[in-house]
Amino acid sequence: MKLEVVVLPVADVDRAKEFYGRLGWRVDRTPPGVVQLTPHGSACSVQFGPSLTSAAPGSGKEYLVVDDLEATREALVAAGVEVSPIFHLGPHGPVEGVDPARRSYFSRATFSDPDGNVWLLQEITTRLPGRVEATETGFASTADLESALVRAARAHGEHEKRIGQRDEEWPKWYAAYMVAEATGTDLPT
Repeated sequence: MKLEVVVLPVADVDRAKEFYGRLGWRVDRTPPGVVQLTPHGSACSVQFGPSLTSAAPGSGKEYLVVDDLEATREALVAAGVEVSPIFHLGPHGPVEGVDPARRSYFSRATFSDPDGNVWLLQEITTRLPGRVEATETGFASTADLESALVRAARAHGEHEKRIGQRDEEWPKWYAAYMVAEATGTDLPT
């Protein structure tokens, strides 16, 4: 099974469609009376319409996973969205700023749509073990792939320092690193 659609409770369908369109989400074909939009690189879409849910408009809370929270926040602000300051989870609750160690799952920000549905942005670059199946590793966009390549290049530079020479098998090392990072398995050293 795969999660396909999340229904958002909205009061004004046209206003919601304009808001999510401003974020760059793709408008999908749907039956009459249903609006469906899909964030770039996502396998899951959102739907809204006048008769899709009896939930109160603005009662939704959803997560969006990003691999660069600072860049995503900047893009949303540039699109006219009010986004909270970035914060991370500390031992005693939220702390302002990105996680100093840039650990996955720790850095966050939030924004709301015009109805008050809350979206929590969560920076994830390395998945928890078992969270993603190794047979389904892929990149949703060129930006995601570029970001993964940059992280692999940095890690590979440290690898070459450890071994004391140029690694001629770097493509194989990069591939192993990128798959391990995406699936939450042990990273190569």
